[in-house]
Amino acid sequence: MIAAASLNDLKRRRPEWQPWLAVVGEVLGEAEGSRWDAMVPPRTHEQGPRAPLLAAPSIKMESRPVRHLFARLVRVAKRGQTAKMANLDASAISDVDLGKLFHASVWHDRDVVAGIAATAGMDAEALAAIVALLPVPFLHACQRRWASTIRADWIHGYCPLCGSWPAFAEVRGIERTRFFRCGRCGAEWHAQALACPYCAIEDHRELVSLVPGGGASHAVIEACRPCRGYVKTFTTLQGCPPARVMVEDLASVDLDLAALAHGYARPNGAGYDPLALHT
Repeated sequence: MIAAASLNDLKRRRPEWQPWLAVVGEVLGEAEGSRWDAMVPPRTHEQGPRAPLLAAPSIKMESRPVRHLFARLVRVAKRGQTAKMANLDASAISDVDLGKLFHASVWHDRDVVAGIAATAGMDAEALAAIVALLPVPFLHACQRRWASTIRADWIHGYCPLCGSWPAFAEVRGIERTRFFRCGRCGAEWHAQALACPYCAIEDHRELVSLVPGGGASHAVIEACRPCRGYVKTFTTLQGCPPARVMVEDLASVDLDLAALAHGYARPNGAGYDPLALHT
């Protein structure tokens, strides 16, 4: 497992995170398998100028692997004996439209998840945390199949494959080529310099860089004054493997805390609205 070493290192550095990291490890292990490859839908259209690759195909969801994965994640989460996860119950969603839940998980639809949690009598935040991980193996399978078809001229701040906002940016090699990385599917795409991925402003006077005191010399927080969004940015020789993006995002939480302390935050939800009339 590519992410295992990084995940184990994070467990040693953050022992208080052990319960949640066990859940993350479960889903990343599943994501490296091939059983989800059969769920990747065929692509019948060229990628539009604004739509991520996953926007056009219809997802043929197989309920058994989704339900089994959900039950496993709930079981591992409950094993951590945290108060938030205590009332999760996989059997409570046995009558839920799994297609609706899976679609909500892919497109970050927290309202649907909150409604299901209320009906099932489960903690909404705990269920949302589990459901957010539910599509990760499927999205990684899509990334393996479609990575080579991502538009080279993609200029938007959200992921060209699944529509999620970037987990962080990488400035690579001596050429200092800049890429965004998706924490959900692991995809990468070229990132514009001096442009906010969230509101697309390009006025350098409104864009700031924050260097946390005592932080790693290769890391900086790039933030936007108008929309108050930020992106963690790492200088590196080469990009990390897709399976490790989520772990690297978690491992750099000190940067997130520093950004929050300065009044910046990541946007909620996805960067792309699947109901929007984008082509």
